[in-house]
Formats: sequence, structure tokens, C-alpha cells
Amino acid sequence: MILNHKQEELIAPLAREIEEKFPDIKFVETVPSPESVNTLWLRFTQPDNDDRFMEITDYAGERAMDILLDYGYHFVVLPVVENGKVAVAA
Repeated sequence: MILNHKQEELIAPLAREIEEKFPDIKFVETVPSPESVNTLWLRFTQPDNDDRFMEITDYAGERAMDILLDYGYHFVVLPVVENGKVAVAA
């Protein structure tokens, strides 16, 4: 997948910021959303518990909304990767 310069410029600091605030997760990759051609999914490793998952998605959702309103790019942060593989819903 090819990102434009502005997308790369916005994703790198966002991923770094999330990793610094939540050191138990790591950025894995950016993939296009299968639901919308205008949305990119930022995949992160999954935290160990549901409370932490909610903290991450709440924080990341606010930051992603700021980017959408300021720059028009729709990013969704998904903590869905376990050990390098996409997590499967149980």
C-alpha cells in the first residue's frame, strides 16, 4: 500500500505517541480499511486486558478524530495483532 507524504507525516508521530503513552503495545502496520477507501487502519499489538484495550481505543479515537477534523484523513487505531498475527475473535 502506498501512503502519501502527509499520511506518513501524520501516522508516524501518532504511532509514536500511542506507544509512549501505552508502552505495552507496539505499532505493527498500516492497512487500507476493507470498509472504506478513505480510511486507513493502524494496527497495534493487543494489550493484555480489556480495560487497557478500552483506554487505548478511547485515547487513540480522540487523537484520530483530531486528525480527521484538522487534516481530513480518517485513521482507525486497532489493537488487534497478537505476536505478529491478526488476532481472531474468540
